[in-house]
Amino acid sequence: MAKPVLVTGGTGTLGKHVVPLLRQAGRTVRVLSRNPRESRDSGVEYVGCDLMAGEGIDAALDGVETVLHLAGGPKGDDVATRNLMAAAAHAGVKHVVYISVIGADTVPLGYFQAKLGAERAVEESGVPWTTLRAAQFHDLLLTMAEKMAKLPVIPVPGGIRFQPVDSREVAARLVELTLGEPQGLVADLAGPKVYGMGDVNRTYLKARGKRRLMMPVRVPGKAGKAYRAGVNLSLDHALVGTRSWEDFLAERVAESAV
Repeated sequence: MAKPVLVTGGTGTLGKHVVPLLRQAGRTVRVLSRNPRESRDSGVEYVGCDLMAGEGIDAALDGVETVLHLAGGPKGDDVATRNLMAAAAHAGVKHVVYISVIGADTVPLGYFQAKLGAERAVEESGVPWTTLRAAQFHDLLLTMAEKMAKLPVIPVPGGIRFQPVDSREVAARLVELTLGEPQGLVADLAGPKVYGMGDVNRTYLKARGKRRLMMPVRVPGKAGKAYRAGVNLSLDHALVGTRSWEDFLAERVAESAV
């Protein structure tokens, strides 16, 4: 019987897609969670663990050979990943798959720098590894558009562009990588189209039947310069998904109308 795949962040946006796909592939799954619970599926186990504090990791890795590291947040990903990788090396894990973000090595913002630190923790651990950098998910753009639509006037940062990808396509790619051999840094995964922030807001407002004034603003500093240069995009040599922002948005609008 194959040993369980340990999935961190298994209850998040990606995890909710990844866990069923791993089960369909015949693998048992152990999901890290700060709040463990009973599972309706005998092939899925939830175990308590705090990666930031380094608590419960050794027990979670017991009998595990493959780890899919999805857990992340606005800060601290480098610290959590260092804790995980130290324990994984000690436990003799044979393959760690990590999801990072396009621009981890080029965008001068704390979130991206923490992602790069996490990448390095994976690479330097001595554990065979695979890292996939993906673009922002459609889900994130939707959250941003929803919040902005609550404002009477929407600020539109000039020059900021996105190449959003569907989280289900990222999940499918991650499962493929998890079931395969370690490959190091693989090709980026991005969406099929590039959008400016104004495009995102306009399509959202139209889909929801709303109207708002939009005001162009300039993003100052190194971050603004980096975004205007498109360093968060992967226009060459990337794998490209098929589901567009418009496809995703139409589906969400239809779901909310039911």
